[in-house]
Amino acid sequence: MILLSSKELNLVNGPETMINRPNIIKVTLGKRAVGRIALNNTGVTVFEYDKEWIEKGFSISPLYLPLSSETFLARRDPFDGLFGVFNDSLPDGWGRLLIDRFVRSKGINPNTLSVLDRLSIVGKTGMGGLCYEPENKLAVDTDTYEIDFFAKEVEKILKDGDSEHLPLLVAKNGSSAGVRPKVIVNHEGEKWLVKFPALYDKPNIGKIEFLCSTLARLCGIEMAETQLFNNRYFGTKLFDRKGNERVHVHTVSGLLYANHRLPSLDYVDILKLTRAITHSFEEVEKMFRIMMFNVLIQNKDDHAKNFSFIHLRDRWVLSPAYDITPSSGFNENHTTTIMGQGNPSKSDMILLAREVGYPEKRVNEMYDFIYKTLQSHNWAERLEIDDLV
Repeated sequence: MILLSSKELNLVNGPETMINRPNIIKVTLGKRAVGRIALNNTGVTVFEYDKEWIEKGFSISPLYLPLSSETFLARRDPFDGLFGVFNDSLPDGWGRLLIDRFVRSKGINPNTLSVLDRLSIVGKTGMGGLCYEPENKLAVDTDTYEIDFFAKEVEKILKDGDSEHLPLLVAKNGSSAGVRPKVIVNHEGEKWLVKFPALYDKPNIGKIEFLCSTLARLCGIEMAETQLFNNRYFGTKLFDRKGNERVHVHTVSGLLYANHRLPSLDYVDILKLTRAITHSFEEVEKMFRIMMFNVLIQNKDDHAKNFSFIHLRDRWVLSPAYDITPSSGFNENHTTTIMGQGNPSKSDMILLAREVGYPEKRVNEMYDFIYKTLQSHNWAERLEIDDLV
């Protein structure tokens, strides 16, 4: 079983777990103040950059939070009055379930939590580079872990709805999205995200995702390092960490205020966004490759939160690909369409290339390479895919 010191056990189960309700949230990146978030009297957030950040920083959300001294007002939808870039920090699915069950155990109705309350619970434990103060610290990190311990605690939550280590699971979840249970662990001196099967997942879902990550690399797609823990659980090294530094990450959902729970985008939107903020032909090509791979392995759960950009050395680049597995999507359609088609073909991809000014010849070459790579490794059978497009 996992070993926690007496101090850690007190922090997990003691009075420090009571929720404080902040009126203003301070946003930081590394040791630098980025700005402040507050709620106005209509329940919508406002944000202003820190003066020093304006002088030496960068726009954390290029489309909606340009670097200036003005006070910005968020939209109400689709993020409950929160800016998209900060909504990226909030967990949903499994992570939100954990938080809601934890606060309910403290006698708090989770429906009364404001977006500021939820950001304070994320604190310094979220994905990406942004951190939030004051922090409602639920548990301290510990380098001592066993994957099977977390797997058993996850199973308790899924089957019984409760675990005595619920606050620890909240803290270890970070702010990862999706319905599959996850924890962040230290592995060989690096931070890794490890996933466990959800109730309706195939028992071998970890092996399937690991195989997909291997296949993606063979198809020329950049992936963070992956591993199959205990020959069962899929794990990936976090790409939002560079040594001891955290890196700013922004999803397409947050950048475009796009609802990731429902179909809201076409790949034409994502490709135009990629060109607009990276100014790079190479980054556009990376996105084309990911799109083709998703179509060919039938990853139809390709929603707006499953694509991200990272800010590195004063420029934006596509993040490594992630969450790539065969899935049914929205009514058996891709969540992100291609030229309006939910089950697109190669011809739709060629029409898309023409729309965004990408060379048609290059589309044919890339598509044929990915298709032949899949065929040559017999991946349709190994991943239980009925057919390839």
